This record gives sequence, C-alpha cells and structure tokens, in this order.
Amino acid sequence: MMSRQAFLCGLGSLYLSLLFVFLLMDVYARPANNSALKEKAADSKDENEILPPDHLNGVKMEMDGHLNKEFHQEVFLGKEMEEFEEDSEPRKNRKKLMAIFSKVDVNNDKKIGAKEMQRWIMEKTDEHFQEAVEENKMHFRAVDPDGDGHVSWDEYKVKFLASKGFNEKEIAEKIKNNEELKIDEETQEVLDNLKDRWYQADNPPPDLLLNEEEFLSFLHPEHSRGMLKFMVKEIIRDLDQDGDKKLTLSEFISLPVGTVENQQAQDIDDDWVKDRRKEFEEVIDANHDGIVTMEELEEYMDPMNEYNALNEAKQMIAVADENQNHHLELEEILKYSEYFTGSKLMDYARNVHEEF
Repeated sequence: MMSRQAFLCGLGSLYLSLLFVFLLMDVYARPANNSALKEKAADSKDENEILPPDHLNGVKMEMDGHLNKEFHQEVFLGKEMEEFEEDSEPRKNRKKLMAIFSKVDVNNDKKIGAKEMQRWIMEKTDEHFQEAVEENKMHFRAVDPDGDGHVSWDEYKVKFLASKGFNEKEIAEKIKNNEELKIDEETQEVLDNLKDRWYQADNPPPDLLLNEEEFLSFLHPEHSRGMLKFMVKEIIRDLDQDGDKKLTLSEFISLPVGTVENQQAQDIDDDWVKDRRKEFEEVIDANHDGIVTMEELEEYMDPMNEYNALNEAKQMIAVADENQNHHLELEEILKYSEYFTGSKLMDYARNVHEEF
C-alpha cells in the first residue's frame, strides 16, 4: 500500500507537470501581433517619463500601426475609464453608466443622438489632451533638471540612456567629450528614431532645443499638426511594402508578420485581420477607392477632427441601436456596456427602471 508521503510526493509531481503544460499552452496561445513598446512601458517608470508612449489616449491607432482596441472606451469614459477597470461591481458600474448617460443627454429627452454623442466625444478627447499636458510638465522637469526651460538633444539622450541602465555620469562625460558610446544595436536604433522625431518637434526657427510645448509635441504628436503628419509618415513607412507612400488593404492587414503556433493563435490572428479589414474599408479609406493616402490616414488619426467625431458617434450608436431609431436609449447602452466601458453588466433590464 502506498505511504502517505509517497502519495503527496506523487501529487506534487503531477501538479508541477500540469503547471508546466499550462505555461506552455499560455505561451503558444498568445497572438503574434503584440506591441513591444506597450509591453515595455510597464517595465520601467523612469523610461515611461521620457520615452514617447506607443499608446495615445483618444487616438484611433497606436504609434506602431496597431489599432487602438480601447478607443471606444477612451472617448466615451475619458478620465472615468480607470474607475470602470478598478471597480468590477456591476451595481456600481451600472449607476456610473447611468450618470454618464444623463450627462450626454443634454436635452433630457431620454435618448442620445449623434450630435450629442459627437459633443461628448470631443469633450472626452479634450480631457485626454489636458491630462497629457499636465503629465508633460512633470516629464519635462525630469529632463530639464537645471530648470532653464530648454532641453538639448544631448541632455535628453543622457536621461534616456540612464533609464536604460547606463551610468548617467559616465554617459554625460563621454557625450561632453565626444567620446564613442558603446550602445547595443537595438538601443541605438531607438535613439536614431527618437532623434528624427526630436528634430521634427523643434519648431522654427530650429535651435535643436525643445521648450515645454515642443517637448509635448515630441511625446504626444497628436497635439501638433506637424508632428501628426510625421507620425503618419512613420506608420505608412512601416506598413508600405511597395514604397509608393500609400496603403492597400493587403498592406494594411499583413502587418506584422507573425508565426502562428496553434489553432487558438490562428483564430486570434484571424480576428485581428478581420478588425483591420473592417477599419480600412469602412473608416480609413474615406473615398472607398481601395487606397489609403497620407491625407486620409492623417484625418483618421487626428483626434480633434469634428467630422471624424461625428462619424464615430454614428458608428457607436449603430452598434447598440436595437430599435433602429438612430438614437441610444439607456437600456441599449446598459445592454452593450462592454462596448462602451469594457465592463459587462448583468441583469441590466431588471434594475434599470428602479434605479434611474
């Protein structure tokens, strides 16, 4: 008869074996289409402060060309988005959503029209703008320790490399003396791209120094029309396979090239392609000629474009407009809460009338 000790050892071995299998399944089930910069962003707070973010709140596409999966929630919730993420209690989330409905419904007719939703989207986008401005003040102080109101490329370069683990004093001394820096190829490539972006953010007359406003454009190109154009050029450069500075559907849905490890990853990949195809055909390609130009992509990327906000409002309404009256009633928003807030509410119909 097996002893208790042998039995427990056997269970322990079985547990470790199962854990190893599950870990392997998790690795191979992940989609190939992940943003490396977004993953790196969580690794280092110091690096976040000075490295331009890949994800820009309220902008439809990431800096690396991926679609912003949280866009609808960002332009519907604004600053309140974090509250829905942190508070998963359906009853509280339902009350918050009902309060938002009342704010969007400015004429108090118990339904939301396209113009009301457009106004709300513009308001929430401006909230994200103001948040970026406030964060930029803190980030600018981090790279402007002497407080002279200007930052040179070399000053920024020192802070950036320090955030990557290099010795700040040694790097500063070598840059000052024009000595060669021993930097790995990947870091050097990032630096070269940042330098191009730095020069683009340097408004005329160019002095190779960025003030606080120019530094904001460097970190958040959506705040500057010129930088928005530069961001679009970068995205098209990454996606454009034939070098004609335009995007076809096949070019738009073929990035990035990934290796699919199993059927689950293949399904995720297929959903990713399906989403990009829909966005290309229904939204970005404004004249539906099968080609996206820089101008079309720039209009698509501009978060303060009122025409885009109206189109977005109509699309958001269409998603949940079950009675096809081109408006959203409270019941419809509650039912489709996951689309608007990322939070799925339960028993919405049973509670709506007694709480609102």
